[in-house]
This record gives sequence, C-alpha cells and structure tokens, in this order.
Amino acid sequence: MRPKILIVGAGFGGMAAVKALKHADADVLLVDRTNHHLFQPLLYQVATAALSPADIATASRVLLRRNRNASVLMADVTGVEPTAQVVKLADGRTLRYDYLVLATGAAYSFFGRDEWADHAKVLKSIDDALSIRDRLLFAFERAEQCDDPAEVTRLLTFVVVGGGPTGVELAGTIAELARTTLARDFRHIDPQSARIVLCEAGQHVLGAFPGDLPDYASGALRSLGVEVRLGEAVTLVDADGIVLGDERIDAAVVLWCAGTQARPAAIWLGAAAARNGAVKVTENCSVPGHANIFAIGDVASFDPGTAKPLPGLAPVAKQQGKYVGRLIADRIAGREKAVPFRYRDLGTMAVIGRSRAIADFGRSFFVRRWQA
Repeated sequence: MRPKILIVGAGFGGMAAVKALKHADADVLLVDRTNHHLFQPLLYQVATAALSPADIATASRVLLRRNRNASVLMADVTGVEPTAQVVKLADGRTLRYDYLVLATGAAYSFFGRDEWADHAKVLKSIDDALSIRDRLLFAFERAEQCDDPAEVTRLLTFVVVGGGPTGVELAGTIAELARTTLARDFRHIDPQSARIVLCEAGQHVLGAFPGDLPDYASGALRSLGVEVRLGEAVTLVDADGIVLGDERIDAAVVLWCAGTQARPAAIWLGAAAARNGAVKVTENCSVPGHANIFAIGDVASFDPGTAKPLPGLAPVAKQQGKYVGRLIADRIAGREKAVPFRYRDLGTMAVIGRSRAIADFGRSFFVRRWQA
C-alpha cells in the first residue's frame, strides 16, 4: 500500500509541499476549510475595491491538476491523534496518514481582549476582505445621507490598528480610496475630508525593516493624508470606535492588523510552543518526538540558530513547504539526506499607496513613484 501524506492548509507552505511531492510514490491529500489557494499579500486590495476576489484566489484543484498523485478535500480539521496517526474533522470523520504536514497558518490576536473582535475587523480571508470593503463603502453612503455633522465625522473616520505591512498597506489604500477614487462621486460630503488613523504601539511602523525605511514609510503615509500615531497603545475597542492612550476616537470602521496567534496545532499535538502558539520544530521542520509530523509556515516556530525564530512571511512558508515535500519524497524512496532546513532571505517589500514602496533586499531602498 502506498504511503498516505496528509497536508493540512492550502496556503503558501501547504501548496509548496504538495507540488514538491508531485513525483513521490504516495497518495497526497490536501485538506483545507476552503477550496482555493489565496494570495494573501494582496487581500488589502480586495478590501479596498482595487481588485476582485478572482484576481487573488485560484481553485486548489486547478493548481494541482497536473499532480496526479494529489487530491483535495474541503474540510475543517479539529484535531490530531499522533499515536493512531489520524486527523479528526469537524463532521466526525477521521483521516489516516503516514506523514502529516501542518500548514494551518495563524490568526490575528487581540492580546486577551477577544471581545474586541466583535467590533474590529481582521483581514485573513476573502470573506474578511469583502466585509471590510462593504463597511468602507457603506460608511461613505451613510455619511452622504446624514444631517448630523458629528455623525458624518464619525462615519468618515477609519482606524487601522497595527503598523506592520498589512496595516500600512491598508491605511495607504484607504487614504487613496477617499482622496482619489471617490473624491468626486458624492454631492453632500467631501470624501477627501475622511480621517484615516494608523495606530502603532511601537516607535516605528514597519519596525522589521532596517535603517531609515520605517521613517520613510511614515512620511509617505502622512503625505497621503494618513494620521500616523506611534508609541500609543489601544486600550479599548467598542461599537463606536477606540480609545488610544487617553484619547477617544469615534470611528465607523476599525481594522485590526496587530499581532498574530498560531492556529492550535501545538494544542492538538501536546507539543512545545512559542509565545504566539507556534509549534517549536526541529532543524528539519519536524515536531519533536514525531518524526513523521511536520509544521511549516506561520504555525511553526523555527529557530535557525540565532535565538530569533524565522518571521511569518510567505517566502519562509514556501521554502519550508518545498523542503519538507522533498524530504518526505526522499524518505519514501529510501534516499533521505540529513540536510537541515536553511532559509534563503530574498528580501521584503511593503507597498504604500499606488506609487510608493519600501524594500529590503540585503540593501535598503525605496521607490518614490512608479506607473502601475
């Protein structure tokens, strides 16, 4: 009987693992709660009506059409029983595996204030993006019909919490939506008067970028009309807005892009985890004590020997997925080599509006203008 390889998660890591197993003498099953692969870095453009969902989502079966040993199952995984080598599904079924790759990703964390999730939208899925888009556009429509100046001000105030790449990109595109795309579309309100507030508890936006790139990013955002608030923590989120430090900011839309929490693979396995819940893995991305179980991408905490785990970026997940897929294929073929995973950093980039960006490709630089 051919080995069964079960891959949970159709993101960058999971998809890379499946493709790396294309020629393996095994049956590969990709399980995900959706039936598509999502290019998450561009979700913010769907949320701000710049792209449609079809531009960034492709059916998993289409992507794997030429992988004759692979199939796709749309299902929700709720647990793992390592001793029995089965995965549990929400509908009560179980799936047996010989090798298991967990690529379940991460969700946003509200730092113990889960009730804030009722009032702040996150951006992790197509449904999230469409919900945000509806809220943004509906706020302008409601303001157009409102006679109360204070309520108009609230409706045209948009808050983004978190100054990482997603927060920066969202704030920049919301500013351009208000000041360019919708600028001449209304009769009773001025969309250009919209207030966009980006809140970052640290001293810089895009703090992972080196040198003066974070300062350039702040300046670029401010030139777009974004109010950048640094060094202040959000202490309350409710139906009417937020409290930032000691200041109340009434807002129609609050978007949460601060902090992540790995999905519960560590709990499923009873494995050691980092502070964000990510599974601590070995040098070959396997879970300690389970040589046939691997964790990759945002759900894994991989320390390359620097005491600083690899960041939760798409390139990390893709490289880990490719590595683990090849490792499993080699193990099945009896030619496994004890070569540890090594991440190759090809650079990082963040887009600020339509015509500016910062990048770190081993050498920092920024782009002031370009034509899309």
